[in-house]
Amino acid sequence: MARARYNGEILAESDAVEIVEGNVYFPPEAIRQEFFRDSDRTTVCSWKGTAHYRTVAVDGAEAPDAAWYYPAPKEKAAHIKDYVAFYPVVEVER
Repeated sequence: MARARYNGEILAESDAVEIVEGNVYFPPEAIRQEFFRDSDRTTVCSWKGTAHYRTVAVDGAEAPDAAWYYPAPKEKAAHIKDYVAFYPVVEVER
C-alpha cells in the first residue's frame, strides 16, 4: 500500500499506483479531494504532455503546486491519465 502524507494527514493511499521516472502516481479515486485546490500552473514534458498542478492545503499549512497530474497525456503516458504525483514536500511511502 502506497501512502502520501502532508502535515499529518493522508492525502492518498492505494495499491494501484504507477511508478514513472521514480515518482509514485496515485489513481484519481485514491485522492482525498478536500485537501487540494486547483492551480493555474502547467508545465510540459516532451513525452508525457502537459502537467497541471494542485496546491495541497491541510490545517492551515499549504504546499503550493505540490501535486501534479496529466489530464490529457500523450500516448506513451496514457496509463497515468489523471493520476496524481507529489513533490518531496509531501511524504510518500511505498
